[in-house]
Amino acid sequence: MTMAPERIDVRVELLIDQRWFAVCDLSDLTPGRGVAALLPDGTQVAVFLDRTGQAYAIDNRDPFTGAYVLSRGLLGSVGERPFVASPLLKQRFDLETGRCLDDEGVVVQAYAARTSDAVSAQVA
Repeated sequence: MTMAPERIDVRVELLIDQRWFAVCDLSDLTPGRGVAALLPDGTQVAVFLDRTGQAYAIDNRDPFTGAYVLSRGLLGSVGERPFVASPLLKQRFDLETGRCLDDEGVVVQAYAARTSDAVSAQVA
């Protein structure tokens, strides 16, 4: 058995209960689109990669409809503020704060997100 060269995997991690938790590989994300991920407590999050390579995460549940669809929303920005527009009723949620840009009284959970390198050895 020979060992192949080590490979660096880049993962997207969220800050959950003061610990970083890996939710997916960066290669699972397409810039400008989102994916749904499941946290250890069963919460669904919507994870996004913008076109500059910045990762974001908010709750996946649309508070206006109760549907878990925010990961399928469209990304955009107002000035320098990135947002996702719900695919159902089109309300926009700030990806950094979770605040609804169309109804100031509505907020979804936003998570600190980062990318992190993890080295893995492959067996050939």
